[in-house]
Amino acid sequence: MTPNLTLTGIPGVRVGHWTHAQARTGCTAILLPPAGAVASASFLGPSPGTREGVLLAPEKKVERIHALLLTGGSAFGLAAASGVVRVLEERGIGHETPWARVPIVPAAVIYDLGVGRADVRPGDAEGEQAARAASSDPVPRGLVGAGTGATAGKYLGRGAVPGGLGSVLLERHGVRVGALAVVNPIGDVLDERGGVLAGPGVGPGAAAFTPGDAENTTLIAVVTEHTLSKAECRRLADAAQAALARVIHPSHTFWDGDSAFMVSTGVLPAADPLLLGALVQEVVCAAVRDAVRCSNPASLKQHGV
Repeated sequence: MTPNLTLTGIPGVRVGHWTHAQARTGCTAILLPPAGAVASASFLGPSPGTREGVLLAPEKKVERIHALLLTGGSAFGLAAASGVVRVLEERGIGHETPWARVPIVPAAVIYDLGVGRADVRPGDAEGEQAARAASSDPVPRGLVGAGTGATAGKYLGRGAVPGGLGSVLLERHGVRVGALAVVNPIGDVLDERGGVLAGPGVGPGAAAFTPGDAENTTLIAVVTEHTLSKAECRRLADAAQAALARVIHPSHTFWDGDSAFMVSTGVLPAADPLLLGALVQEVVCAAVRDAVRCSNPASLKQHGV
């Protein structure tokens, strides 16, 4: 039996997509174990679009989340998280309060309104569909879900290529980490040798161009089974952001609003922090490249891939 080498290879994690291929947009729901998981996040860039992002800061009280929602549609797409919340509430999943269980579903968006149709965006119903479609099967990758309208290499103002959605699971010395990436940067995506995997490859400055203020963002979700505190999740979320600098050039520009979530299901003992940190960075780079390779089979032949 072929092993599941995507994010859903982590026990208890399920992923579902809603995709509108014609409008070039979609959303992706990542459902976590019913008891929730410890999580934090790192948001870099001037214009990250998020919901419940502040709650993930280490000093905030609530530690566990129950799902993540990654979506297209810019700020409009954040409404899709409400559909995920509704599905979890129906299933009796959420943070215990005196009068109701409240599902905690952080969300982050990319700007894809200029790629397909700006008047079609994921909303409440679409988020619900993604959540109901979530399964432990290997994650469908490429131009699906939140990656449907994602593009890369946009610094010339033309010639952008699909960025898509990728997912990879890595294991070293008994430590396992999975990642899912929605790849929508202004910069090029680099391969393992530093060559250009996607994008013009000539570097910024080749033409006079001012990108849109909020049109570029890469979204990362990383999950491990090993026990982490919320503060440790935050440090690893920062490490995931650092990994983007290895795989995207230029990264973290004035026009990127990158968001990285780090999640621990906590069913295994703590792992060696140096090994875990290295794995987080490796899996983020691999997931970004996987997104591009699953989305650009024709263009990759030009690069000898």
